Amino acid sequence: MRVLITGAAGQVGQDFCDVLSGLIPGGGKATALLGTDPVAEGEFELIPCDVAQFDLTNHDHVATNIAQAAPEVIVHLAAYTAVDRAEEDPKGAQELNVNATRYVNDAAQACGAHLVYISTDYVFAGDLGRAMVESDETNPLSVYGATKRAGELACDPSATIVRTSWVAGLRGKNLFHLATGAAQDGRALRFVDDQVGTPTNAADLAAGLVAFVRERPSGVFHVAGSGQASWFETIQFAVEAAGGSPDQVSAISTAELDPQPLATRPAFSPLLSERLGSVGLVPLPDWHEGVERLVRAIELRDHRS
Repeated sequence: MRVLITGAAGQVGQDFCDVLSGLIPGGGKATALLGTDPVAEGEFELIPCDVAQFDLTNHDHVATNIAQAAPEVIVHLAAYTAVDRAEEDPKGAQELNVNATRYVNDAAQACGAHLVYISTDYVFAGDLGRAMVESDETNPLSVYGATKRAGELACDPSATIVRTSWVAGLRGKNLFHLATGAAQDGRALRFVDDQVGTPTNAADLAAGLVAFVRERPSGVFHVAGSGQASWFETIQFAVEAAGGSPDQVSAISTAELDPQPLATRPAFSPLLSERLGSVGLVPLPDWHEGVERLVRAIELRDHRS
């Protein structure tokens, strides 16, 4: 199966390319592919694309490149993800999250490819006091959230829309690299305890996406680590998993952050799926397990380097 991946150089993109190649991202243990079979050798032919080589904001460029590649499935991972910067650069967020998604969708329709679009919990306001399910009304609070929701609406009804939450992986720099380093040098950290979501290991998300490439269901699905936690709880657990003390991490409120973030985040936006079972799929592993595996992968990489 020919699979074209936009944003292939990103943290999820690199893990996803590994999974489709039959590799285990970060060298950790294999994760369940949402209840489906492991990837067989030669099952997928990858067409990895990154924004540096594939101008997603140019309609003709997208149409020509996708037509020439002739994929059977397109997984659209590329996005403008700088949440705070988007508040000052709404045009940039619009171009990549909305316009580019529309171009990719049009090209997918033209060549008969199934589109899998990756979205976010930030399409919700997070004001219901419970986990969000696919049928809940969206109400984004930020430019980033609004453009990702508009990207969802730019997709054909036949497309798969996968919403995920608080994704972090081995590649690049993120808060779990910070937590692992703090565990080693004893640094004190402060994280907010009034933003609650669903921590998701990028490798688990990548493994889960295989099921959507194979099955090609239509509509919205929530795919994130199981359970919920605040940022304070998440980083405290990560520091302890890396051998540090939970006392290194203290809780603060969002109002205490200095400087204040430009974008408003949903206060309570864990994701829960009411649709995975309808297509024979199972949830991702518990967030504790995903975070612990990520910490181990970071430690292993740092030790090797």
